[in-house]
Amino acid sequence: MDVQTEVLEILKKTGAVIMGSHIVGTSGRHMSVYINKDYLLPHPVETSRICFLLARQHKNLDVDIVAAPVVAGAILGHEVARHLSEIQGKEILSAYADKTDEGPLVFKRGYDELIKGKRVLVIEDTVATGLSVHKMIDVVKKYGGRIQQMGVLVNRVPKEINSETLGVPFSALCEIPAETFAEKDCPMCKAGVPINTKVGHGKKYLEAKV
Repeated sequence: MDVQTEVLEILKKTGAVIMGSHIVGTSGRHMSVYINKDYLLPHPVETSRICFLLARQHKNLDVDIVAAPVVAGAILGHEVARHLSEIQGKEILSAYADKTDEGPLVFKRGYDELIKGKRVLVIEDTVATGLSVHKMIDVVKKYGGRIQQMGVLVNRVPKEINSETLGVPFSALCEIPAETFAEKDCPMCKAGVPINTKVGHGKKYLEAKV
């Protein structure tokens, strides 16, 4: 079984792949396909397997630390660092970046010193618009980290997000291409399809409309 097939099976098994729904993402974009990592993470065995596959994908990469964003990314990044440490037979550290009210990510808790001057593997869960991956690239560079690779679980916009567009080596375990729409262009909005309030930012989106 190839990696893409295995990852898809795990995501489907845990209910993390949602299709045919009207979902609002964290970026505000509307979409009909959504990867809900919150349905994957309650399953430690499946999550660990995903992280092993991410670590194995980067087994020959010479890095000092794995960096990821809160919240879900921090769990994945920590597990990837553990598996990569075992594969390479050396300690690879793990750090995560916090959100700020202003938007950009920030390294706190002493992680800023762990990142500075180090070779970094950046890990993220899914890419739908590229907003989060750009934030991670920016924060690692801001704190003096040297990005060796960015690896993600699922890339949903492979034409827009890749090594060339990001300017850093980039790879994904799995690609699930899916179109996203601005609210004014959303065909589901025009068709009156109800917004999913159980996943994504649908609930906050509707509350803001009141």
